[in-house]
Amino acid sequence: MPSAELDEVDRGILHVLQQDARRITTQEIGEKVDVSASTVRNRIGTLERSGVIRGYHPNINYERAGYQLHLLFMCAAPATDREKLAREATGVKGVVRVDEIVGSEQNILVEAVAADTDQLGETHDGLAELGLTIAHSNIFRNRYVQPFNHFGIDRATD
Repeated sequence: MPSAELDEVDRGILHVLQQDARRITTQEIGEKVDVSASTVRNRIGTLERSGVIRGYHPNINYERAGYQLHLLFMCAAPATDREKLAREATGVKGVVRVDEIVGSEQNILVEAVAADTDQLGETHDGLAELGLTIAHSNIFRNRYVQPFNHFGIDRATD
């Protein structure tokens, strides 16, 4: 669904879902965007089928889950192989996210978790074996995320 097809209700629903999709009912969403719960269910279904909503993912505290090392690897890959290598990197043990970056020599960002330095080494070696050149890596401590609040609807805010 091209963005031009999103109306005020769709944008409001998306904003509310970003805040906490797990703990809100379609009735509550409907109250925030001034439509019925059945309209919300129908719109969410349409947004999912069209690929606007690609999934619902937990926000995991990896340290509490036993993975105290949370890393970002900045990698380089030939532009012609970037997509293939990025997809393959998702299969490396410890990798939790891979982003392709356009217009940069370091064109693949890999997020990984490890319980210890041995696991970290396995992840590093696995990425290198794919053919990725690891330019540098950093351990990161926190991630701060907020919902994209520019869908253009004021009623969906608390």
